[in-house]
Amino acid sequence: MVVYTDSSFLFSLYAQDANTSRAAELAAAFTGALLFTPLQRFELRNALRLSVFRGDIAEGEYRRLLEQIEADTKTGVLAETPVSWAEVFAEAEALSAAHTGKTGTRALDVLHIASAAALGAKTFYTFDARQKTLAAKAGMRVKP
Repeated sequence: MVVYTDSSFLFSLYAQDANTSRAAELAAAFTGALLFTPLQRFELRNALRLSVFRGDIAEGEYRRLLEQIEADTKTGVLAETPVSWAEVFAEAEALSAAHTGKTGTRALDVLHIASAAALGAKTFYTFDARQKTLAAKAGMRVKP
């Protein structure tokens, strides 16, 4: 089973927030590696930096989390996965044209769903309500 996790899910998996226990539960139940694209890497790392800026996590915790993410890519927990950006942007444009006017999905969220589709993901993990709606419309099974 190919599972794509958006950045809200990954953030909850690594940093402590209201969804951390649910993210850990879902991740523990999944036996394969989680796809980890350059988009996910960038958005996750940026979200952690933003948390430092907001004072939600300390600099030392931020560095520890970065080390954990890198360790997980080395051990295969996160499978570094290249994508065809031309394919992703074509899929994103089609999804946006068909659904954004009705769902209000943000561009980065559309890009995540388009990345998942381009990679053949059938399951999409997110805590974002609009992203859940769009992923379902794209034919994916959505959790949680």
